[in-house]
Amino acid sequence: MLHSCEGSGVKNKGLSIRGMVYASIFGAVTAAGAYIMIPLPPVPITLQTLFLYVAAALLGGRLGALSQVVYLLVGLIGLPVFAGGKAGMGVLLGPTGGYLIGFIAGAYVIGKLVETKRTPGLIWIVFSMVSGTALIYLFGVFQLMIIANLSMNKAITVGVLPFLIGDALKIVVAAFLTLKVRDRIRI
Repeated sequence: MLHSCEGSGVKNKGLSIRGMVYASIFGAVTAAGAYIMIPLPPVPITLQTLFLYVAAALLGGRLGALSQVVYLLVGLIGLPVFAGGKAGMGVLLGPTGGYLIGFIAGAYVIGKLVETKRTPGLIWIVFSMVSGTALIYLFGVFQLMIIANLSMNKAITVGVLPFLIGDALKIVVAAFLTLKVRDRIRI
């Protein structure tokens, strides 16, 4: 069952074979984004979220989230796809694991928000990506607080503030990429 991506590229995003292939490809691209990094402790800056944003905006909520599930599963089985070439359950249970779990929720929210508009414009796509990023930060800060035993202020200081400018730039780039390719993606 093939579905057209008229307008936003995310209308009727059933789990078609094509949709699952796109989700897998975006999961792999997210993994590649983990290798493009600036190693800041405790949370490195990577291009993972850039690819997450594009995946979610193009594929919609379900398939966008599925792309991130694929990414996490590949890392959990031991392939070194997390930031810094890490892998395994220890990463997911470690201080930065909340961000990784947040990738699934963030992609879902971004995709669902984009889906609400027939042909979303730049502002709506950016708003959707900002909303998803806030959710990723929420998951990340929560786990930083628990695992690293940080106060909320300290977790926000080390786990959000250093990334705001970079994430804002990634959102703008991802939104423009989405607008540029959305009519070429067929789910």
